[in-house]
Amino acid sequence: MRRAAAEIIAEFGPFDGVDAVHGVTYDGTSVWFASDGRLNAIAPADGALRRALDVPASAGTAFDGTHLYQIAGDRIQKIDPGSGDVLSSIPAPGGGADSGMAWAEGSLWVGEARARCIHQVDPETGAVLRTLASNRFVTGVTWAGGELWHATWEDDTCDLRHIDAGTGEVLEVLEMPAGVNVSGLESDGADLFFCGGARSATIRTVRRPR
Repeated sequence: MRRAAAEIIAEFGPFDGVDAVHGVTYDGTSVWFASDGRLNAIAPADGALRRALDVPASAGTAFDGTHLYQIAGDRIQKIDPGSGDVLSSIPAPGGGADSGMAWAEGSLWVGEARARCIHQVDPETGAVLRTLASNRFVTGVTWAGGELWHATWEDDTCDLRHIDAGTGEVLEVLEMPAGVNVSGLESDGADLFFCGGARSATIRTVRRPR
């Protein structure tokens, strides 16, 4: 297993009217993050706020190429990013204890923080297809270039982990600096991770190692 310090290359925020960042995703042009009662879209280059949708938003966020998915309490809502309309919803696998969400391979990948696991979920029915175990609280999930990564936050320390998507084995760890918390994780599909900063109300950009 490789271990290294996370390289933070940018930090945006704190954002006006945002008490905490609950989930992060990327639609190819904007970084979306969930704050209480709102989904916010910012420019990845400078953090400028582009638009916002008034929707319940209490945990992870994902994008499937067309729709946004947002955890709100014990439900996962499918949202039209143009209108902000909630099109449908399914049960969240953790029943409200969920944290972190990503889209890949036609499935949602949902972290359940204190259960220390990641569920692969059918996006139409909410059925859990399989579950990967972690040994740390899971606070963000993303796929990056075919690699499954998740964020952890426990005992006031955080890291980003590349794991084997079949077994859950930890392959690589990027340690976040002391005092820097991660409440959401997303990849740009190339060299960057976007990390939610919890109650710091910030988004941090971390370089993905090659």
